[in-house]
Amino acid sequence: MTSNGGLAIFDTFKTGTNLTGEAGRQRSIIAILAGKTGPAERTRTGIAKKMAGEQKTPWKNIYSGIFRDMDEILLPMGIVEENGRLALKRGPKALQEKGIPYYHLTRKGMVAALAIPETENRAELLADFFADAEPEEKEHEGVLTDLAEACPGFTYLIFETYVKAFCEGQIDELVPFDPAKISGIHDEFLRIQREMLEGFLSLPKQDRDKAVKFLKMITG
Repeated sequence: MTSNGGLAIFDTFKTGTNLTGEAGRQRSIIAILAGKTGPAERTRTGIAKKMAGEQKTPWKNIYSGIFRDMDEILLPMGIVEENGRLALKRGPKALQEKGIPYYHLTRKGMVAALAIPETENRAELLADFFADAEPEEKEHEGVLTDLAEACPGFTYLIFETYVKAFCEGQIDELVPFDPAKISGIHDEFLRIQREMLEGFLSLPKQDRDKAVKFLKMITG
């Protein structure tokens, strides 16, 4: 269950591994804002219409859930922030004067987006994240960029573990990004990945080639 501010992107039903509706909605909002879309697609209505098109349902049916996730969770937590306002030519005068807000991800939101497979452009997003990195984050840029090219699955598993730990209250903040924070979290899969990498690098080249051939055989 979520324990850190209501970010629910890893929440599942108690009876299985399926994501809750709230988790799916928040993931979709974050993934949409991670894409290179125009301002109109990044308003609440634009997000609702995008999600409705994917789910083949009327956008008004899901608008209230999106509104709640944005205003009660993602905006207060600093995952998302207002990026500007679109002028309106019709509708209530107050809205015409103030305009309709559209949004983008903060750096904290980028970390969350890197942790979910719904984000389609994670390599580009990783570069954007480090383009505005804090000095203490820069030391991780080279290795994570190289790993993202060589073994993206492992790289984004690091982000997934990190953000999931935040959602569960095991990490107090997402930024500055500090992967060392997950060193005290027991994650068997990450441990096996490290063991495999270290073992692979210790093999002679001929044996490494055999190991790669074997892994390709069993993974298809």
